[in-house]
Amino acid sequence: MELAAAAALGKLIGAGLAAIGSGVAAIGIGHVAGNYLAGALRNPSAAASQTAMLFIGIAFAEALGIFAFLVSLLLMFAV
Repeated sequence: MELAAAAALGKLIGAGLAAIGSGVAAIGIGHVAGNYLAGALRNPSAAASQTAMLFIGIAFAEALGIFAFLVSLLLMFAV
């Protein structure tokens, strides 16, 4: 196998592994929303005060997914 072909193959494998981060971020968002819902059902009076924390947790999890997606795009097209 040529060196250039091996480098291209390694680049695509790395991009695929980085893209797994997008799926992991979706799982993280599910955990955040599920735990919020479980807490809101246990104590409905405290749910309104925790809504901001819900959105912050979702934003952090989504940001990690977007970063993983950008890394995979950079590996495929820029490196």
